[in-house]
Parts: sequence; structure tokens; C-alpha cells
Amino acid sequence: MKDDFKGKGTPDKPFNVLFLCTGNSARSVIAEALMNRMGNGKFKAYSAGSMPKGEVHPQTLKLLDSMGYDTTQFSSKSWDVFAGADAVHFDFIITVCDNAANETCPVWPGKPVAAHWGLPDPAAVTGTDSEIALAFADTYRMMANRIKVLCALPIASLDRLAVKQEMDKIGRKPDAPNSGPTP
Repeated sequence: MKDDFKGKGTPDKPFNVLFLCTGNSARSVIAEALMNRMGNGKFKAYSAGSMPKGEVHPQTLKLLDSMGYDTTQFSSKSWDVFAGADAVHFDFIITVCDNAANETCPVWPGKPVAAHWGLPDPAAVTGTDSEIALAFADTYRMMANRIKVLCALPIASLDRLAVKQEMDKIGRKPDAPNSGPTP
């Protein structure tokens, strides 16, 4: 029903988004950073992992720092942090790696809309420092493109099924690699 999102999407009542990845060290952290910047108060993003690495990948922090983010706010944490009854209630759960999409997730309170936006893992790239940096920059750019589309959706005027369909379309969006970061 359309009332599912009524009154949300403002700085006082933002849409809460959880980005999930297995390790919570690269893709999900980049998505969290981007959504909190690009969402302009309409969205509040968080990230977590099913088997967190325990630290954010150094290249993730280097990239985000170079883009003007306060990197002290990011950490690699378990999705269990958000699974309790007193935890944040999410409007959207977005998996950004194929492993997390295939895992059995906790039951999230509040019936969040779930989508899968799989991207290649930049932390798995080997090669020169430049090649690794480019992989992280590509991930940043591709995620920025997807988040930009989500932020532009008229969510409050759509029913839950239409929002789900739009989010699934965003996840299937083709992205050309090697163009560099945007926002």
C-alpha cells in the first residue's frame, strides 16, 4: 500500500537503508558513505556484514578520504548489531555482494523492501597499486550511479511492489567499468 512510506524521506524521518556484504569492508561501506552523502537527509544509511572482516579495507578508507568523507565513522560490523528488537527499523535492505544475497539473513522488523545490487569485489583485485585503486574507484562510481537513481525515485507515491520492482531494476543496471569516481 502507498501509505507504507508516507511521511518518510525527510531529515526528521529519513528512509533507513542497510547495505549488506559478507565482509563489510569495501562495497557496503562505500554504499553507506555514498547514500549518506547523496541522500541529502532523505536517506540514512548503515552497513554490515554476515562475516565482517573486523576492519574496513585500507583502500576503501583511502578512496573515501580522498573524496572528502570523514572516515572515522566507518567500521566493519556484524549484521547482528541491527537484528535486535531495539535496533533501527529499516525501510530497505540492499545486498551488494552475491554471497550475502544467497545467505540466510536475520528477520528484519518492519517489512523492509529487499534488493540485490551485486558488484564485483574490489578487495579481491590483485595487481599494481593503480589497478587496485581503479577497482575501488569503479565500485564507487557504479554504486554512486545506482544510489543516484534510488534517490530520484518518488518512493512516497509508489506502493511497496512498485518500489521493489524499481530497486530490482536498479540492481540490474549495466555499469561500464574504468570511468573513475563521480560524486
